[in-house]
Amino acid sequence: MITLEINGSAREFAVSPDMPLLWLLRDLARLTGTKFGCGIGLCGACTVHANGEPIRACITPVSAVAGRKLTTIEAVGGTPTGQAVQQAWLELGVVQCGYCQSGQIMSAAALLARNPQPADADIDAAMAGNLCRCGTYDRIRAAIKRAAVRAGSR
Repeated sequence: MITLEINGSAREFAVSPDMPLLWLLRDLARLTGTKFGCGIGLCGACTVHANGEPIRACITPVSAVAGRKLTTIEAVGGTPTGQAVQQAWLELGVVQCGYCQSGQIMSAAALLARNPQPADADIDAAMAGNLCRCGTYDRIRAAIKRAAVRAGSR
């Protein structure tokens, strides 16, 4: 039995310790906003937060996150930074197909939580592991900058 704190609630799961976190979140916890993309941690679609840091759920075994606070896209809007990022995404129409966007938002929220006024190089570094097949990178950068202004004004 593994106990995980997911989006502020402690939950117990009878799973193998090496089960990928992504499958626990999607199939057992029914939190389907976190997406399966590449399965090898390179595309970022499966990004969630563990103690505020972005991790790739597709390659992270559940045993590696026991005792850490997990946040998924379903709850990131409950933080001021996450809310600012989501609002900026909507205002600038970042989403095209939308598949990668939960991972993009999670990476952007983690960036702004640790660096409230990121330079372009900071944004590039933080977002480098998140791929967007639709190529909305310019809108993503603009939304991060807008969210930084919004989060800073709170």
